[in-house]
Amino acid sequence: MRTLICGSIAYDTIMVFSDHFKNHILPDQIHILNVAFLVPDMRREFGGCAGNIAYSLKMLGGDPLIMATVGEDYQPYAYRLEKLRLSQDHIRKVDGSFTAQAFITTDLDDNQITAFHPGAMSFSHHNRVPDAHDVVLGIVAPDGRDGMIQHAREFGEAGVPFVFDPGQGLPMFNGDELLEFIRLADYVATNDYEAKLLQERTGKSVAELSRHVKAFVLTQGAHGSLIFVDGKEIKIPPVPPTRVVDPTGCGDAYRAGLLYGIANGYDWKITGRLASLLGSIKIAQRGPQNHEFTRDAIAEHFAEAFDMALP
Repeated sequence: MRTLICGSIAYDTIMVFSDHFKNHILPDQIHILNVAFLVPDMRREFGGCAGNIAYSLKMLGGDPLIMATVGEDYQPYAYRLEKLRLSQDHIRKVDGSFTAQAFITTDLDDNQITAFHPGAMSFSHHNRVPDAHDVVLGIVAPDGRDGMIQHAREFGEAGVPFVFDPGQGLPMFNGDELLEFIRLADYVATNDYEAKLLQERTGKSVAELSRHVKAFVLTQGAHGSLIFVDGKEIKIPPVPPTRVVDPTGCGDAYRAGLLYGIANGYDWKITGRLASLLGSIKIAQRGPQNHEFTRDAIAEHFAEAFDMALP
């Protein structure tokens, strides 16, 4: 069962400044700020919501199909996807552009200064959902603004159920636009901050918004998650991680679990717990695509964590 993942492909360049920003930024001189940070520790990660979700979904045994736009610097990512046996049929290269990328500098207090270049992501509307065949489920994850609107409408027109996952793209939309996404979607997934912003923009509570979809999923980090279904609230417990290393990509791993559960017809208690487990596994590894598991290992870990079997 093919799942179409509409979202971003991106590079994340992470640099560590072995001091504190506050020691080098003078508050009374912000208006003439001109600083440089020596960053001897640097790494480059493969990221982007579509890439991250597809990575975990593939390991679970799902059949993800990525739909994204990339730039002329895409080749290293292309080679990675080839090794992972992830289809690139609907990844479109945009000439004269860079692949979306974030440049993140972190100091010793874990403060971050981030610059994000959307690049080819801004052309995501050049991809069309109807061009992907044999798709039974989809997700509209953070991407270019026009692309997110278009892909949601195309899923709706095609009658393909999909998850609306606004993520960090949520601030790009006003209340009416967000309500249209929810009207078209079958499922909504947000974290607690995004849910608050969604309520503020639409003027409706989560309980009210959940009436328009089959399920509204709200993640709460270390406190687990909530799934609103048929006017009821299902509490999903967290899974204590083996260690806490890096939260980057945890939400995407969680969504891979959601998509797998929905595609396989699991009930929400099972689906939510599977998603929770994947987020826990991811947080123990640095970067959004460096955790590894097998379907059998997940089933074993699931039984240990929840004292129930994974179908």
